[in-house]
Amino acid sequence: MEYRTVGTSGLVVSELGFGAATFGGRGRFFGAWGATDVDEARRMIDICLEAGVTLFDTADVYSDGASEQVLGAALRGRRDDVVISTKAALPTGDGPRDIGTSRARLHRVVDAALRRLDTDRIDLFQLHGFDALTPFDEVVDTLDDLVRVGKIRYTGVSNFAGWQLMGELAAADRRHRVRHVAHQVYYSLIGRDYEWDLMPLGLAEGVGALVWSPLGWGRLTGRIRRGVPLPETSRLHVTADAGPPVDAERLYAIVDVLTEIAEEAGRTVAQVALNWVSSRPTVAGVIIGARTEEQLRDNLSAAGWRLDDDQIRRLDDVSATEVPYPHFPYRRQEAFARLNPPAV
Repeated sequence: MEYRTVGTSGLVVSELGFGAATFGGRGRFFGAWGATDVDEARRMIDICLEAGVTLFDTADVYSDGASEQVLGAALRGRRDDVVISTKAALPTGDGPRDIGTSRARLHRVVDAALRRLDTDRIDLFQLHGFDALTPFDEVVDTLDDLVRVGKIRYTGVSNFAGWQLMGELAAADRRHRVRHVAHQVYYSLIGRDYEWDLMPLGLAEGVGALVWSPLGWGRLTGRIRRGVPLPETSRLHVTADAGPPVDAERLYAIVDVLTEIAEEAGRTVAQVALNWVSSRPTVAGVIIGARTEEQLRDNLSAAGWRLDDDQIRRLDDVSATEVPYPHFPYRRQEAFARLNPPAV
């Protein structure tokens, strides 16, 4: 297992992290992901620790807080061996106090997360989505307060647009507050939008990426292929509409190349897809999830080796998409490309 700093911070995480969205199993959406209880979670964490995983990620909305509770209970007695990441901002109820990142709510949700996780500090606390109703200054001041009293160690965001992240970084700089060090993002061979704005921003501002859904909502496991029905056990039956649309023919073409490379490398399709993401610029950690020990062990085997240059090129080529404006001149025209070289 490789260990990397997150952006230009001193926070060190394992190349692969474990996502605890499968813990708890409350509600139709997260119930489709998994319903791992405390005993099963302890076994999953044992396997992760044996493989060198240090990063464990959750959120207050995962199974209505049950994910944090199960993770905290399963980590009891080994808290100092791991990095705990959690997130808040999304609605946890129907009331006006149940959403957002206002000063009052941030203090409340952090205290609640500490209780559920049964810990005295959160190693990485991330804003789960952008709150357009709370000023940048209020957010960064509050996070700075929480860091100074020791309730959280580092801060980050998730699912922010470039201007939203830059707004908070600029406010933190202007007010001499702690800066975000991480951006938890969707990034995969079938979802490469992260590369256009957010990756260059991460490089310029020292913000590292923690990647969620690196297998494209379960589409890059090798089980979804041309002419084969969606497996009955796939969570896509419930969760597909929650993610970005995927062109079926493009997916099948990518899986074809993944299969070829997996055979060459003696790996599985999922391992190749995870390894590609892990090798990308700014990526500090790739968050994997699993409902079974077999899935977990397979995904953990994506670490400790690297695709060769030709294999990466083939995956880059088959997964490439039309470059959006204003980026296309910088990719298509030599003069623009020399002026502003692409991050990848």
